[in-house]
Amino acid sequence: MKKALITGITGQDGSYLAELLLSKGYEVHGIVRRVALEDSEHRLWRIRHLLNKIVLHPGSMESYASIFNIVADIKPDECYHLAAQSFVSYSFEDEFSTINTNINGTHFMLSAIKENAPKCRFYFAASSEQFGQVKETPQNENTPFHPRSPYGISKVAGFDLTRNYREAYGLFACSGILFNHESPRRGFEFVTRKITHAVARIKMGLSKELRLGNLNAKRDWGFSADYVEAMWLILQQNKPDDYVIATGETHTVKEFVQIAFSHVGLDWKKYVKIDKNFYRPSEVHLLLGDYSKAKKKLGWKPKVKFKELVKMMVDADMDICKT
Repeated sequence: MKKALITGITGQDGSYLAELLLSKGYEVHGIVRRVALEDSEHRLWRIRHLLNKIVLHPGSMESYASIFNIVADIKPDECYHLAAQSFVSYSFEDEFSTINTNINGTHFMLSAIKENAPKCRFYFAASSEQFGQVKETPQNENTPFHPRSPYGISKVAGFDLTRNYREAYGLFACSGILFNHESPRRGFEFVTRKITHAVARIKMGLSKELRLGNLNAKRDWGFSADYVEAMWLILQQNKPDDYVIATGETHTVKEFVQIAFSHVGLDWKKYVKIDKNFYRPSEVHLLLGDYSKAKKKLGWKPKVKFKELVKMMVDADMDICKT
């Protein structure tokens, strides 16, 4: 039985990935902060249904000793490093902790694997935010990076660290440059979940308006459960490599809003207010991924379409508001 270690197992992607790996017969381990174990009702809600099937290890991504000991104890066959401070807007507010946590956490994981489990296959959760002020559209594995946020900068560093450990030490270390991916398990601070949750609350008479920033920003949105399948496929190849994972379609925030409100029979213009406080100091205006390499080499393609994704998220939030 293969052993897999997931950092960020309590997050959106981590929970879907844990389900996928369990379905494939893996022994699944996850690293969680000790505070999460002490407040499992709120902090482990995405994996509550899996707690009797997985093994959780208290640890901190900011402590090399902690990571070193966990990897030495498990000696995983595969490691999926998903943990990060991933909310882009917050990365502007606290750029120091975002950069320190994200870069050091990746470095600690790579070093611990090199020392304790050199045969382990390593996956790094890279991000389309690395492209930032894009040099070409669509973006592929060879598009130059020009990050426009501390989060994007930290992900470029993690990507380079991963590649360096592959080239310098021979680790099977790969990066998946994932474009935006959402689900009903998305955090409430992200704009997509903010929209769908607000739509549900407005429909139920629990709220009266939705405040948003730049409605014209364009993103390539996919479904998280589709994307974790790509993560797994990346580590099943004969040679380590990096892949763009995307849908090849781009949509504006306004389109997301329109579909979400119309799904419950409401006119979005009556409820949405533009708030300049939600604009980024430096905006990423357009992200569109070219996943042709993943399609050719991994046999992967997205299954859930954009409109289907938006409606799925609204329906899930309607159910929450009814309880």
